[in-house]
Amino acid sequence: MNKIKNIAYFGFADAPPSDPLFKEAFELSKYLTSKGYTSVNGGGPGAMRAVSEGAKAAGGTAIGVTFYPKDITNFEGRDPKNPFDQEIVCKSYLERTLKLLELGDAYVVFRGGTGTISEFGMAWGLARLYFGHHKPLILYGDFWYKIMQTFGITMRIRSDDLKVYRIVNSPEEAYQALQIFDEVIAPQKNPSSDERAFELVGRGKG
Repeated sequence: MNKIKNIAYFGFADAPPSDPLFKEAFELSKYLTSKGYTSVNGGGPGAMRAVSEGAKAAGGTAIGVTFYPKDITNFEGRDPKNPFDQEIVCKSYLERTLKLLELGDAYVVFRGGTGTISEFGMAWGLARLYFGHHKPLILYGDFWYKIMQTFGITMRIRSDDLKVYRIVNSPEEAYQALQIFDEVIAPQKNPSSDERAFELVGRGKG
């Protein structure tokens, strides 16, 4: 039985349907959903909407994890055009991020802005903490090679940190990477609740 069932997707919220990023998020989600995975996203516009549309095009399920802000200046919120099947409403932006990390058995990270960067950082940090039974990352696009090389040169990156992700450039490569990860990682023991994830991240372990 596959250990990886739900895939949480992170990417740029401001990507319109005409953006190549929107199209690749749609195609990747459609392809992976056709392979039996459930798509999880933040319920907003851009790459998030594309992920839900891709899942629906494949006849699968999309889960939207939303937050309805009252006083945040630059948060896109829920997109009424995002056609997810199930909505999970969170009380804060942090709770929403942690719920996405909790629900995903693996993560796909597209090109994005500061929100995507923070989600990528938390996912990568948790993968290091739980190495061996971690939740793997799929980094989508050639641009990731330069980013990860820069991290390796300028930061203090441990060897195990480099084993929790794969850089891919097509839906087929993403699927192959997920299959490999599913074979080599032990049953996942990542936090079973938002509180546990927040406790670990908040302590600054890593």
